[in-house]
Amino acid sequence: MPPLSREEREQFLTEPHIGALAVEAGPDRGPLVVPVWYDYRPGGELWIVTEADSRKAKLLADAGRFSLMAERLAPSVRYVSVEGPVSEIRPATEAEDTAMAERYLGEEVAAEYLRTRGPQLGALVTVRMRPQRWNSSDLGSI
Repeated sequence: MPPLSREEREQFLTEPHIGALAVEAGPDRGPLVVPVWYDYRPGGELWIVTEADSRKAKLLADAGRFSLMAERLAPSVRYVSVEGPVSEIRPATEAEDTAMAERYLGEEVAAEYLRTRGPQLGALVTVRMRPQRWNSSDLGSI
């Protein structure tokens, strides 16, 4: 199947799909692949929020790049993957943490999620990636 146009793939990433983040995990290991919430605006950088002391954050800092794939199954099987260098890792702001939760849960549920999750997580970081390589396809209704 032909790849999506630039506009189609960028629009697809603006939708709140669960992303599969992949980052190099070192010699004699496959990449670490984990589900993540992400955000993206056309022409901009893709970003995630994660715990500062997590294995994922350490590997992202060490590797300096990662891939993310988002997919859907209906109304047609479609995916977009993007790969590129980490452009920034810095402490996450409360506004970023809130915006990400609201993107996936909606305002009301996000407020409850953030309230109850609070003490369970340590410090958070925002990781930004500058997309360099894209793969995409709409496989139709299969």
